[in-house]
Amino acid sequence: MSSFRETLETFPNPQSGRDYQIEIVCPEFTSVCPKTGQPDFGVLTFTYTPEEKCVELKSLKLYLQQYRNEGIFYEAVTNRILDDLVGVLAPRWLQLAARFTPRGGITTTVTVEHRAE
Repeated sequence: MSSFRETLETFPNPQSGRDYQIEIVCPEFTSVCPKTGQPDFGVLTFTYTPEEKCVELKSLKLYLQQYRNEGIFYEAVTNRILDDLVGVLAPRWLQLAARFTPRGGITTTVTVEHRAE
């Protein structure tokens, strides 16, 4: 379990009997490359179909800010964030697309998905 996970707060889904999607775009995500120590910048797009809970946005912002000084690869941070949100929300479906800005002329997008059984 991520030590950051407890920062995430939720509220009851006001339409739990209906499938609908929520999209949240966080254009200022920052972490640190564990090899070079240089900052990594990305745009995170969360799209999810809630079950009983929705994520509270201020808590999501505070959660993501904790990665500013975290040395972590793109693949690891994207999967860790997805795992934390799934652990807190237990959504019907959740996708996270992490689009990182170019470094050395190369861009990287990591997309992970969860689907409830």
